[in-house]
Amino acid sequence: MSVRRGDERYPGGEPDAGIESLHAFSFGRFYEPDNLRFGAVLACNEERLAPGAGFDEHPHSHTEIVTWVVEGELTHRDSAGRTTVVRPGDVQCLSSAAGVRHEERNEGAAPLVFLQMWLAPAQPGGQPGYEIVRGIADSTPYAVRSAGALLHARRLAPGERAEVPDAPAVYVHVVRGRVRLAKEDLAAGDSARITAAPPGLELTADESAEVLLWELSAG
Repeated sequence: MSVRRGDERYPGGEPDAGIESLHAFSFGRFYEPDNLRFGAVLACNEERLAPGAGFDEHPHSHTEIVTWVVEGELTHRDSAGRTTVVRPGDVQCLSSAAGVRHEERNEGAAPLVFLQMWLAPAQPGGQPGYEIVRGIADSTPYAVRSAGALLHARRLAPGERAEVPDAPAVYVHVVRGRVRLAKEDLAAGDSARITAAPPGLELTADESAEVLLWELSAG
C-alpha cells in the first residue's frame, strides 16, 4: 500500500479566475514520471470553482471522465447538446471515445467543489457516451466497464467500518473526514494505492467520513 497525502498534490487552476485545482497524478505542467497512473486511473483532480467560474468548452478523447460533486452544483454541457446539473451524491460519466467537447461551470450562488477522475479505456475509439446516476447508494457500485473499474462510495459514521474491495488493485480517496486503513490514518485529500491486499482489509471512520474506492482489474 502506497499512501499519498493531500498536501502533496500538485496545485493548479487559475486562482484569479476563481478556479483552484489539486492534482493527485501528473497533470498538465506537473510531470512526475513515477506518478502517471495507477491501473486505469489517470487523474484524480479536486476542483474548486467560485460562483460564476468554470472551464470553457474544451476537447477530450479516449478517456472515461467520472465526476463526483462534493458541495454545490456543477452545470455540464457537451457537444451533443446536453445540459445537466450534477449535485452531491450523483455520479456523472462522460465517455469521450473518439472525441467530444464539453464545458463545466458553477452557475450557482455558492462555491462548488468536485472531484474529477479520468480512467483509460481498454480499447480506444468508439462513440462518445454520457450517463448520470442520481443519488448513488453505498451498496451499489458504479461500473465503468470500458476501463474494467467499479466505483464504490462509502459514507461512514464515526466508528463505522467498510470493507475494501477484494480486487487486484484498489485506489482509495478520502473526500471528507478521517479514516484508518490498516495502520495508516487518512484525512480529507489523502489517497492510498493498494495491490494484493489481504482479504478483510477495512476502513474505520474516526469521524463522519466520505470515501471513494476504485476497484480495478490491475494495478
